[in-house]
Amino acid sequence: MKLAEALLERKTLALKVQELTNRATQNALVQEGDSPAEAPLELLRELRETAGALGDLIRKINATNNAATLENGETISAAIVRRDVLDMEIRAMQGVLGAANVQNTRFSRNEIKFVAVVDAAQLRRELDEIAKTRRELDAAIQALNWTTELLE
Repeated sequence: MKLAEALLERKTLALKVQELTNRATQNALVQEGDSPAEAPLELLRELRETAGALGDLIRKINATNNAATLENGETISAAIVRRDVLDMEIRAMQGVLGAANVQNTRFSRNEIKFVAVVDAAQLRRELDEIAKTRRELDAAIQALNWTTELLE
């Protein structure tokens, strides 16, 4: 199985755990004299099996991410961390740009005037460069995911 396939399976299993949790919770309490649509204990048993399979798969994915390397020698794990940090920077810069671009309306000269204290154009250029780096890094990670065999 390729790493990318394992990542898709991980998402599917995580969604199944959430769904089983919701179904078990919804069927845990019924009106006296009624019976639940599904047996909550059976759903919990299935949830435990699914969660166990998910745990095994996550361990394999983590081992593979720690072993597989990009062309620059960086492991997938390290590249994911770098991508996450770039995401944080992008969100912060977008927040600052959003705040700097707020249009303040004044109805008279006596009202407070707000002015941006950042060079929005320069910040936008920096943001575009960081976003480009993030996209390229993500593309490299995704390409490697589709060519790397999942470690057992």
